[in-house]
Amino acid sequence: MAARDESGGAIESVTDRQILAAYKLLARREAVFVEPASASSVAGLLAAREAGTLEAGLRVVCTVTGNGLKDPDWAIDGAPKPITIATDPQAAAKALQLVD
Repeated sequence: MAARDESGGAIESVTDRQILAAYKLLARREAVFVEPASASSVAGLLAAREAGTLEAGLRVVCTVTGNGLKDPDWAIDGAPKPITIATDPQAAAKALQLVD
């Protein structure tokens, strides 16, 4: 509380839904794979911006230290189901749209 008061900062809460949205955003737009808990700072940043507490154009640093491999179940559950292809180089090239 003292650090918050001395810095003019704020302490807010975010929902699990906001954290998971930030988790997906980090993976999709920044190629950063974090565990969901580590995405909470980004979720807070996005919530503050949406609430109008932060103006556009500010430079903000969010620490995201938890690697996504600590909790891979979220990534696996949210990923599309893999497709199965024959063990054949031509089938693989076709699945990757490298040949007609």
